[in-house]
Amino acid sequence: MGILNITPDSFSDGGRHIHLAQALDAAHRMKADGADILDIGGESTRPGAAPVDPSEELQRVGPVLEALQDIGLPLSLDSRRPSVVDAALDIGIDLINDVGGFKDPEMQALLRDPRARGLGVCVMHMQGEPQQMQKSPSYESVVEEVHGFLQKQQQLLEGLGVAPESILLDPGFGFGKTLDHNLALFDSLDLLCGQHRVLVGVSRKRMIGQLSAREDAPAHERLGGSLAAAVLAAQAGASVIRVHDVRETVDALRVWRVLNAAIVS
Repeated sequence: MGILNITPDSFSDGGRHIHLAQALDAAHRMKADGADILDIGGESTRPGAAPVDPSEELQRVGPVLEALQDIGLPLSLDSRRPSVVDAALDIGIDLINDVGGFKDPEMQALLRDPRARGLGVCVMHMQGEPQQMQKSPSYESVVEEVHGFLQKQQQLLEGLGVAPESILLDPGFGFGKTLDHNLALFDSLDLLCGQHRVLVGVSRKRMIGQLSAREDAPAHERLGGSLAAAVLAAQAGASVIRVHDVRETVDALRVWRVLNAAIVS
């Protein structure tokens, strides 16, 4: 899954795709580099980010979604705003990626809309809100609590008529979690992946900087650590890897698959 942020303030690529021509160039480049799906978002949810008015968010993503209808890749909308999702359903999307975890009753109601029939959904876990989620995240058992929330939401969505195979679960690395929390969740990925379809998004995140001793480096310089995490997530059974660096990640996963098959055989 290639990340296409139409924002001025995303932690890694803020401002790079804010103009339509830039966004379209990036989308077509990611397709050429091997992306299987594009994730388009108009609100930064990095730690400390200020919320964006839904009308502004729609002004950012709407023209991009319209222009990419014929790109030949599934389009994911990264939004937690029901009004934005509602408008996007009229334009045409294939997946709703909700960092709010579909807790909002209005988001749940949209899944009953005939326009949403057959769409994929991604449920992410986040403790708190972006503005304060990293101030003092706390859990009694992060794995039990995060997995429990995700499984509960999966059951809820199935009850709303969403097919199990259309649901992705995202542990929400870095969203209200310390490094130790993130490591515990990563260590338990194989357990979650063994029961559900899982999306993993750790590309360029602070945890990658911490683990690679590159925390003070710009986010785009965390490529090596991001690739290592992507390969390990795939090895654990993740169905979707959400990344900024599509070409490099595709190459890493191709090599891993071939060599892993050779070692196993």
